[in-house]
This record gives sequence, C-alpha cells and structure tokens, in this order.
Amino acid sequence: MAFFDDLKDKATDLGRAGMAKSKQLMEITKLSLNNSGEEDAIRKAYLEIGKLYYAERGGAPEPAYAALCQRITTAKINIEENKARIAQIKKDGTLSDEDISQAAAQTEVTDYTVE
Repeated sequence: MAFFDDLKDKATDLGRAGMAKSKQLMEITKLSLNNSGEEDAIRKAYLEIGKLYYAERGGAPEPAYAALCQRITTAKINIEENKARIAQIKKDGTLSDEDISQAAAQTEVTDYTVE
C-alpha cells in the first residue's frame, strides 16, 4: 500500500505544480497583453506629438526635425498631385468611382499577398 500512497502523493504534487505553472502562464499572458496595450498607447501618443509638432512648427522646424518635416511636406505635395491626376483621369475617361474602388480593393489584396 505504501507504494500506491507514494504514487498518489507524487501525482498530487505534480497536479499542484501544474496548476501553479498554469496560473503563472496566465498571469504572464495577461501582463504581456497589458504591455501591448500600453505600447500601443505610447505609439499613438508619439503620433499625436508628431502631428502637433508638424502643425505648429512644420514650416520652420528646429534643425533636428527639418528632414522629417520636409519628408512630410513632400509627401503631402505628392498626394495632392496624385489626387489632381486621378481627377484628370476620371474626367478624361469613362471610369466610375465603383471601378476605381474595385481596382483599389484588388490592389490592397495583392499588396498583402505579394510579400
């Protein structure tokens, strides 16, 4: 009988150890998810800081930020030029907004699957 009692005690100890590890894993997972949320909050705050800085100082940024502000300004100019070209193509052609939306949707799917 001592053998079975010893076996029962070992099984009980293993069960307790498994439960303790499960609780630890659950807590680690919860904390990791919480950290992901906090990191997302930081990224959003950084983005807002950048937007605010560009709105306030983009025209005359401090030297450390000049290249980044110029990159934003150039991108905005490119976007406006692209929009104007899109409007011209729509005016000259027979494409509808629906045709363009469908083409854009197909491009987005292709962009994700090409990698």
